[in-house]
Amino acid sequence: MSDIIKKNSWDFLKEFTDARIALGRAGTSLNTQEMLKFQLAHAQAKDAVYSELNIEKLKIELEIKFNLKIPLLNTLIENRTEYLLRPDLGKKLNLYSEQLLKNNSIEAPEIAFIIADGLSAQAIETNALKFLESIIPLIKESNYNFKIYIVSLARVAIGDHIGEIIKAKMTVVLIGERPGLSSPDSMGIYLTFKPKLGNLDDARNCISNIRPKGLDYKNAAKKLMILINNSFKLQLSGINLKDLEINSGGYFINESKNLNS
Repeated sequence: MSDIIKKNSWDFLKEFTDARIALGRAGTSLNTQEMLKFQLAHAQAKDAVYSELNIEKLKIELEIKFNLKIPLLNTLIENRTEYLLRPDLGKKLNLYSEQLLKNNSIEAPEIAFIIADGLSAQAIETNALKFLESIIPLIKESNYNFKIYIVSLARVAIGDHIGEIIKAKMTVVLIGERPGLSSPDSMGIYLTFKPKLGNLDDARNCISNIRPKGLDYKNAAKKLMILINNSFKLQLSGINLKDLEINSGGYFINESKNLNS
């Protein structure tokens, strides 16, 4: 069977990526083994999109690990199907959650960590706790006060609504990314300084592909800490803020006009 499969000359590059490259061919077609792998990857991606996060389990794990009381919040979305059809409704809390935050918002945190299932609950189940185990010690070392929230059926912009209500100086949203055919468990992080309703995407910074076979937790935490420190120094986030560290921890800002002012 292997004799009739013609390999690509650049087959050796496969060891450097999970992308579907150098698949070879049998005659003029993709070989059966690769076709089956594709179908499996496609099924796993669909499962990730429709899977639901075990929020209660995650809440208990986080509260035990970090000795915090973590609120559970909900958006205007009623179910997973509506989540996929109405992304706009995943950007705002429902009235109950909004009132819950208003009634319990005593001290505004400098940083609000918001965990959202997004388009892959699997990504959050796999990565959220382990990443927080890497970043929270760094946050404490820098003497930032923080809180953690969990919200279901949410989009990235939910951080703006939550941040505005609790008057957080910064939100850091951990969210399941849209699954790829080789990465159904990829988590993204979105940082926003002075979050408020109506913010555009250019007001955020993103760190992507956080997963066991992607960007590891230690390096993702380092990148995030550089962004956090520089964001507080410059009092901004988004396209004018970079995660470059100069010399002994300086910062870098584009010379272009600050679009966030």
